[in-house]
Amino acid sequence: MININELIMVIILLSVLLSLASNRLVALVKIMALQGVMVSLLPLVLEHHSRMGSGGLIFFQVMILIKGVFIPALLYVALKRITIKREIEPIIGYHASLFAGLIIILLSIFISEKLHVSMASGSELLLTTAITTMSAGFFLMMSRRKAITQVIGYLMLENGIYMVGTALTKHSHTIYVIEFGVLLDLLVAVMIMGIILHNINHAFDDIDTDLLNSLKD
Repeated sequence: MININELIMVIILLSVLLSLASNRLVALVKIMALQGVMVSLLPLVLEHHSRMGSGGLIFFQVMILIKGVFIPALLYVALKRITIKREIEPIIGYHASLFAGLIIILLSIFISEKLHVSMASGSELLLTTAITTMSAGFFLMMSRRKAITQVIGYLMLENGIYMVGTALTKHSHTIYVIEFGVLLDLLVAVMIMGIILHNINHAFDDIDTDLLNSLKD
Protein backbone atom coordinates (compact mmCIF):
# COMPACT_ATOMS: atom_id res chain seq x y z
CA MET A 1 0.00 0.00 0.00
CA ILE A 2 1.36 3.42 -0.98
CA ASN A 3 2.25 5.69 1.95
CA ILE A 4 1.90 9.45 2.18
CA ASN A 5 5.48 10.36 1.21
CA GLU A 6 5.35 8.10 -1.85
CA LEU A 7 2.01 9.68 -2.80
CA ILE A 8 3.56 13.15 -2.58
CA MET A 9 6.48 12.08 -4.77
CA VAL A 10 4.11 10.57 -7.34
CA ILE A 11 2.18 13.88 -7.43
CA ILE A 12 5.46 15.75 -7.96
CA LEU A 13 6.38 13.44 -10.85
CA LEU A 14 2.92 13.93 -12.39
CA SER A 15 3.31 17.71 -12.04
CA VAL A 16 6.60 17.46 -13.94
CA LEU A 17 4.97 15.57 -16.81
CA LEU A 18 1.99 17.94 -16.87
CA SER A 19 4.26 20.97 -17.04
CA LEU A 20 6.11 19.49 -20.01
CA ALA A 21 2.85 18.74 -21.82
CA SER A 22 1.00 22.02 -21.11
CA ASN A 23 1.04 25.11 -23.33
CA ARG A 24 -1.24 27.26 -21.14
CA LEU A 25 0.81 29.60 -19.00
CA VAL A 26 -1.87 29.95 -16.29
CA ALA A 27 -2.02 26.16 -16.01
CA LEU A 28 1.77 26.05 -15.67
CA VAL A 29 1.63 28.53 -12.78
CA LYS A 30 -1.03 26.41 -11.04
CA ILE A 31 1.05 23.27 -11.58
CA MET A 32 4.08 24.99 -10.07
CA ALA A 33 1.98 26.11 -7.08
CA LEU A 34 0.93 22.50 -6.48
CA GLN A 35 4.49 21.26 -6.92
CA GLY A 36 5.78 23.92 -4.52
CA VAL A 37 3.34 22.81 -1.81
CA MET A 38 4.19 19.13 -2.32
CA VAL A 39 7.94 19.78 -2.24
CA SER A 40 7.54 21.85 0.94
CA LEU A 41 5.47 19.12 2.63
CA LEU A 42 7.88 16.34 1.71
CA PRO A 43 10.38 16.75 4.60
CA LEU A 44 7.48 16.73 7.08
CA VAL A 45 6.48 13.18 6.14
CA LEU A 46 9.96 11.67 5.77
CA GLU A 47 11.13 9.54 8.66
CA HIS A 48 14.60 11.12 8.98
CA HIS A 49 13.08 14.63 9.10
CA SER A 50 10.08 13.83 11.27
CA ARG A 51 11.63 14.88 14.59
CA MET A 52 11.64 18.67 14.66
CA GLY A 53 10.70 21.37 17.09
CA SER A 54 8.26 24.23 16.75
CA GLY A 55 10.92 26.26 14.91
CA GLY A 56 11.08 23.60 12.21
CA LEU A 57 7.31 23.56 11.78
CA ILE A 58 7.21 27.36 11.48
CA PHE A 59 9.96 27.19 8.86
CA PHE A 60 8.03 24.73 6.72
CA GLN A 61 4.84 26.78 7.05
CA VAL A 62 6.72 29.82 5.77
CA MET A 63 8.24 27.74 2.98
CA ILE A 64 4.81 26.47 1.89
CA LEU A 65 3.55 30.06 1.74
CA ILE A 66 6.54 31.16 -0.33
CA LYS A 67 6.69 28.19 -2.72
CA GLY A 68 2.97 27.49 -2.95
CA VAL A 69 1.43 30.97 -2.68
CA PHE A 70 3.79 33.95 -2.91
CA ILE A 71 5.96 32.94 -5.87
CA PRO A 72 3.00 31.62 -7.96
CA ALA A 73 1.14 34.85 -7.13
CA LEU A 74 4.08 36.87 -8.49
CA LEU A 75 4.02 34.78 -11.67
CA TYR A 76 0.26 35.23 -11.97
CA VAL A 77 0.63 39.01 -11.67
CA ALA A 78 3.31 38.87 -14.39
CA LEU A 79 0.91 36.93 -16.61
CA LYS A 80 -1.73 39.62 -16.14
CA ARG A 81 0.73 42.19 -17.53
CA ILE A 82 1.48 40.33 -20.77
CA THR A 83 -0.70 39.65 -23.79
CA ILE A 84 0.43 36.08 -24.55
CA LYS A 85 -1.38 33.35 -22.62
CA ARG A 86 0.06 30.29 -24.38
CA GLU A 87 3.42 28.96 -25.48
CA ILE A 88 2.69 28.84 -29.21
CA GLU A 89 5.92 27.67 -30.85
CA PRO A 90 8.18 25.84 -28.39
CA ILE A 91 11.63 24.77 -29.53
CA ILE A 92 10.64 21.17 -28.76
CA GLY A 93 7.00 20.16 -29.26
CA TYR A 94 4.72 19.08 -26.43
CA HIS A 95 4.42 15.42 -27.40
CA ALA A 96 8.20 15.21 -27.78
CA SER A 97 8.61 17.02 -24.44
CA LEU A 98 6.30 14.55 -22.71
CA PHE A 99 8.26 11.66 -24.21
CA ALA A 100 11.48 13.34 -23.06
CA GLY A 101 9.96 13.58 -19.57
CA LEU A 102 9.38 9.83 -19.52
CA ILE A 103 12.96 9.25 -20.68
CA ILE A 104 14.20 11.59 -17.93
CA ILE A 105 12.33 9.52 -15.32
CA LEU A 106 13.89 6.30 -16.60
CA LEU A 107 17.36 7.86 -16.66
CA SER A 108 16.81 9.22 -13.14
CA ILE A 109 15.97 5.72 -11.90
CA PHE A 110 19.13 4.39 -13.55
CA ILE A 111 21.30 7.18 -12.09
CA SER A 112 19.81 6.75 -8.61
CA GLU A 113 20.61 3.03 -8.65
CA LYS A 114 24.16 3.64 -9.87
CA LEU A 115 24.86 6.23 -7.18
CA HIS A 116 24.23 3.64 -4.43
CA VAL A 117 23.15 6.35 -1.97
CA SER A 118 21.99 5.06 1.40
CA MET A 119 18.40 6.25 1.81
CA ALA A 120 16.17 6.19 4.86
CA SER A 121 13.31 3.73 4.95
CA GLY A 122 10.31 4.92 2.92
CA SER A 123 12.26 7.48 0.89
CA GLU A 124 13.80 5.29 -1.81
CA LEU A 125 11.89 7.16 -4.52
CA LEU A 126 13.05 10.57 -3.30
CA LEU A 127 16.38 10.78 -5.13
CA THR A 128 14.77 9.65 -8.39
CA THR A 129 12.06 12.31 -7.99
CA ALA A 130 14.67 14.95 -7.18
CA ILE A 131 16.85 14.17 -10.21
CA THR A 132 13.77 14.03 -12.46
CA THR A 133 12.46 17.40 -11.25
CA MET A 134 15.86 19.06 -11.55
CA SER A 135 16.48 17.67 -15.06
CA ALA A 136 12.96 18.50 -16.25
CA GLY A 137 13.32 22.07 -15.00
CA PHE A 138 16.53 22.46 -16.99
CA PHE A 139 14.84 20.88 -20.02
CA LEU A 140 11.89 23.28 -19.73
CA MET A 141 14.25 26.25 -19.63
CA MET A 142 16.03 25.07 -22.79
CA SER A 143 13.01 23.92 -24.81
CA ARG A 144 10.67 26.92 -24.45
CA ARG A 145 10.86 30.38 -26.00
CA LYS A 146 8.71 32.43 -23.60
CA ALA A 147 10.57 34.07 -20.73
CA ILE A 148 7.75 33.26 -18.27
CA THR A 149 8.03 29.54 -19.09
CA GLN A 150 11.77 29.69 -18.62
CA VAL A 151 11.19 31.26 -15.19
CA ILE A 152 8.91 28.34 -14.33
CA GLY A 153 11.62 25.95 -15.50
CA TYR A 154 14.05 27.72 -13.16
CA LEU A 155 11.63 27.28 -10.25
CA MET A 156 11.28 23.58 -11.03
CA LEU A 157 15.06 23.28 -11.14
CA GLU A 158 15.25 24.86 -7.66
CA ASN A 159 12.61 22.43 -6.37
CA GLY A 160 14.74 19.55 -7.63
CA ILE A 161 17.87 20.95 -5.95
CA TYR A 162 15.96 21.27 -2.68
CA MET A 163 14.78 17.66 -2.88
CA VAL A 164 18.35 16.48 -3.52
CA GLY A 165 19.32 18.28 -0.31
CA THR A 166 16.38 16.66 1.49
CA ALA A 167 17.41 13.22 0.23
CA LEU A 168 21.05 13.55 1.26
CA THR A 169 20.62 15.45 4.54
CA LYS A 170 20.09 13.39 7.68
CA HIS A 171 19.62 16.37 10.01
CA SER A 172 16.75 18.72 9.23
CA HIS A 173 18.36 21.73 10.98
CA THR A 174 21.10 21.85 8.32
CA ILE A 175 18.62 22.03 5.47
CA TYR A 176 16.75 24.94 7.12
CA VAL A 177 19.77 27.20 6.76
CA ILE A 178 20.49 26.04 3.19
CA GLU A 179 16.88 26.43 2.06
CA PHE A 180 16.49 29.90 3.56
CA GLY A 181 19.52 31.02 1.57
CA VAL A 182 18.14 29.45 -1.60
CA LEU A 183 14.69 30.98 -1.06
CA LEU A 184 16.12 34.45 -0.58
CA ASP A 185 18.10 34.14 -3.82
CA LEU A 186 15.04 32.69 -5.52
CA LEU A 187 12.77 35.54 -4.44
CA VAL A 188 15.26 38.10 -5.72
CA ALA A 189 15.56 36.19 -9.01
CA VAL A 190 11.77 36.02 -9.47
CA MET A 191 11.41 39.74 -8.79
CA ILE A 192 14.20 40.59 -11.25
CA MET A 193 12.69 38.25 -13.86
CA GLY A 194 9.31 39.92 -13.34
CA ILE A 195 10.86 43.28 -14.14
CA ILE A 196 12.58 41.80 -17.20
CA LEU A 197 9.31 40.23 -18.39
CA HIS A 198 7.53 43.55 -18.05
CA ASN A 199 10.24 45.40 -19.96
CA ILE A 200 10.42 42.78 -22.73
CA ASN A 201 6.66 42.84 -23.17
CA HIS A 202 6.60 46.66 -23.17
CA ALA A 203 9.35 46.86 -25.78
CA PHE A 204 8.38 43.98 -28.08
CA ASP A 205 4.68 43.33 -27.32
CA ASP A 206 5.77 39.74 -26.68
CA ILE A 207 7.93 37.72 -24.29
CA ASP A 208 9.50 35.43 -26.89
CA THR A 209 13.22 35.46 -25.96
CA ASP A 210 14.16 34.75 -29.59
CA LEU A 211 13.20 38.38 -30.32
CA LEU A 212 16.30 39.41 -28.37
CA ASN A 213 18.32 38.11 -31.30
CA SER A 214 16.99 41.05 -33.32
CA LEU A 215 18.92 43.51 -31.15
CA LYS A 216 21.83 45.08 -33.01
CA ASP A 217 24.82 47.10 -31.88
